[in-house]
Amino acid sequence: MATTPPLSTATGYGVIVGLGFLFAFGMILTTFVLKRYNNELQTSEMFNTAGRTVKSGLVASAVVSSWTWAATLLQSSAVAYRYGVSGPFWYASGATVQVILFATLAIELKRRAPNAHTFLEVIRARYGPITHGVFITFGLATNILVTAMLLTGGSAVVTSLTGVPTVAACFLLPIGVVLYTIFGGIKATFLTDYVHTLMILIIIFIFAFTAYATNNIVGSPGKVYDLLVQAAKDHPVSGNAEGSYLTMRSKEGAIFFVINIVGNFGTVFCDNGYYNKAIAASPIHALPGYIMGGISWFAIPWLAATTMGLSALALESNPVFPTFPSRMDPNDVTAGLVLPDAAVALLGSGGAAATLLLIFMAVTSAMSAELIAVSSIWTYDIYQTYIYPAASGRRLIYMSHTACVVYAIVMAAFSTGLYYAGISMGYLYLMMGVIISSAVLPAACTLVWPAQNWAAATFTPVLGLICSLIAWLVTAKKEGGSLNVASTGANNPMLAGNVVALLSPLLFIPVLTYTLGPQRYDWVSMKMIRKGDDSDLAAAAHMDLELVPGESRHSDHEEREEQHKLQRAGKIARWLTVFLTIALLVLWPMPMYGSGYVFSKSFFTGWVTVGIIWLFFSAFCVGLYPLWEGRGTSSRTLKLIFLDVTGRRKPSAHGRAEVTEGAEADEDSKRGESPDKFDEKR
Repeated sequence: MATTPPLSTATGYGVIVGLGFLFAFGMILTTFVLKRYNNELQTSEMFNTAGRTVKSGLVASAVVSSWTWAATLLQSSAVAYRYGVSGPFWYASGATVQVILFATLAIELKRRAPNAHTFLEVIRARYGPITHGVFITFGLATNILVTAMLLTGGSAVVTSLTGVPTVAACFLLPIGVVLYTIFGGIKATFLTDYVHTLMILIIIFIFAFTAYATNNIVGSPGKVYDLLVQAAKDHPVSGNAEGSYLTMRSKEGAIFFVINIVGNFGTVFCDNGYYNKAIAASPIHALPGYIMGGISWFAIPWLAATTMGLSALALESNPVFPTFPSRMDPNDVTAGLVLPDAAVALLGSGGAAATLLLIFMAVTSAMSAELIAVSSIWTYDIYQTYIYPAASGRRLIYMSHTACVVYAIVMAAFSTGLYYAGISMGYLYLMMGVIISSAVLPAACTLVWPAQNWAAATFTPVLGLICSLIAWLVTAKKEGGSLNVASTGANNPMLAGNVVALLSPLLFIPVLTYTLGPQRYDWVSMKMIRKGDDSDLAAAAHMDLELVPGESRHSDHEEREEQHKLQRAGKIARWLTVFLTIALLVLWPMPMYGSGYVFSKSFFTGWVTVGIIWLFFSAFCVGLYPLWEGRGTSSRTLKLIFLDVTGRRKPSAHGRAEVTEGAEADEDSKRGESPDKFDEKR
């Protein structure tokens, strides 16, 4: 990077602190509005599950936001810089299929355990406390690794762009997130995720149109293509067809593809944050939400990296590039600095500011999901289960708030330690599968296979972890001669560890299950999980708990209808996920990989065009559709705010709207409707 950062230190502090407090203030205001006009009392259930009423548009935007880490933008651009056009595609496809496959588990979770707060409660209901402890360990390890990646990658970018010390960035980035998460709970996560996702999409559009339409150095796909051809002549890529950056045939890219797939299975299937979103979704909205979210997310790393990673390659021989006349330092590439360097080359200080905003949004939105994930594990799986089973709703929400604060402080300190140890975001990204992926298959089997027994669920993750660590470190020692950050972070050791972690359970699960006898589980104990008791909070707020969204009791007929819809959605999910997985992993990329095809200029232009069109589709799904889906609630809320402000109607103590004296001009009265009828419609 250049010696002088493109932005001032004051700008860096202003964004990471000022924007954080702005979002916190916005969430405080939103929480007040929802409580006053929509009866959304901040109970322990509402904090952790949003009343289980979130619709598909917000679910999709939350999935996109949670899956858009700093690594999504930084690591994908780094692999584009290293391997060419294959890197962005391998990153996107290798991390999209997990979200789409997870849709099946999301449906099964809502069907089998309708009152669960975390996936780990389901583990305990089926297997008991020992297995529960094993999966708590793997679940928290997943959250720690993801949060560490967010903070290490985000702080590296903040430092490179503004000169803010890395340690300061590690501690300051979480502050605003903690504040708005505490005030709004998982509902705050959904709402801020929507705003964050929208801003991320807008910035990626700016980058794409600058690189491929308006920039005076590149400015078109054809010009970028010509510069990539020249770059391949100057420094051909070892293992790529013809040494080109414009081919899907890439040996190292394919190795990264396998590592990417394996590692991301762990970070989806073992991250309680994704189960939180499934639990918070309304039953009929879980499937479309996760499918829309997965397909929409694909375009973000694909287009962002195809734009920024390839722009870095195209522009690094030009004086506008920050490292000119040298190529980027490999350590800077690993740290995730390809995207900020490319942004500065394309847009100068404006590009630096856009990148800072982009990474801030990616880090904070994903981190809010991790805070909720960890706080729900602490509150329901540890505190209520083993420490204080009779905890009231007030006590539970206090524990959730405390967990958010403590976890943020611990992770800021941990990320600072990683920085001083020389462990970067790229290293953590490749390593995460080695640590957590052995828990993927036993976790999935818990919800879909009644035969898996206690021993298989309990010992498989531990045995898989031991095997993966051995494979990883032995390969690193054999190839590198010694164990250090460089040797253990190389592709082949990471590949060995990741593959063993994901696939070794294919041996352990059936052997342990059929050697010791299958379980023949009947799913009943999962349905015995009960919601928290928030009656004390409702009484203190003088509200009827039945009026709080998600708290009303369902009749037997409604529950049967819900189960029927979920069963139907489960069948659709299985077929759809199989089709999309085969399409993204086999039918699309493999013919191009096998043939060693090197893109022509017209093909590359079409490739970029498809990416831009796909991002427009994403913007519709996660930007416009949630607004359309929530139009009724939004219009009613705005109307009640107007009536309240003008003194014609005010909410009563128990959350229902009342007509004040002299409100004869009320719009409902004009239509001949009573206030009670208006409230009934609400």
